[in-house]
Amino acid sequence: MDTLLALKAILTTLVLPATSGLLAILALLVWAWRRSARAHSRLPVAVAGVTTLVLWLLSCQAVAIWLSLHLLPQVSPIHHEDLKRLQVQAIVVLGGGVENEALEYNGPTLSPDAMSRLLYGVHLSRNTQLPIAYTGGIGWAGQSRQTSEAEVAALALTRLGAPALRWQENQSRDTRENALLTAALLKNDGITRIALVTHAWHMPRSVRQFEAAGLQVTPAPMGYIRSDSSPLLQWLPSGKGLRDTGWVIREWLGLLLT
Repeated sequence: MDTLLALKAILTTLVLPATSGLLAILALLVWAWRRSARAHSRLPVAVAGVTTLVLWLLSCQAVAIWLSLHLLPQVSPIHHEDLKRLQVQAIVVLGGGVENEALEYNGPTLSPDAMSRLLYGVHLSRNTQLPIAYTGGIGWAGQSRQTSEAEVAALALTRLGAPALRWQENQSRDTRENALLTAALLKNDGITRIALVTHAWHMPRSVRQFEAAGLQVTPAPMGYIRSDSSPLLQWLPSGKGLRDTGWVIREWLGLLLT
């Protein structure tokens, strides 16, 4: 019984769609390969097999970690005492998404990724007494009538009984507009040195945009792509692995194109 319980995580991963679905496709491709007698009829099967193997790899957390280390510039974590030494004047939390109709709140709430950013910003603020700005409007994929992300962030802080935001930038639709509109808002109050809070994989492109907007940026990264799972589990496909590789590839392309 204890042996089965020890294998619980692996067996669960094998049953879930990401792994079991890809295994089923691979089995069907092997069957189709063996049934194909002619070389020209095997080519589509071979291409489909290679595509499936690539999708398998891109769904592995180990590959997501490797890609993040080799495709993106690395940013080191920061200690709150460093913010004082660097004379940072404000903490800017970059938006990360909204769940517009969260049933449990009967209204909008931040996505888990955005909430993680906000909580880290609050952590830094409490240790430095620096004010917080939150930047996020309604993204390009959002619905026009939904609440802006900055307003939802302010609501989240109220629910937690945390200090209110000093600044809310609620018109931006992407990282470039986050930077431009936040810079204009902060410069009106004489703020030019900021600590920027976002996920580590998102930080290089974000710093580039905020510096281009005229701010002096100290990166305050969080949410590194990593795993505490066993090496075997890191090589089994999962939704999280595919999501993380997607994030890395998107940011890598964004750095190439901006």
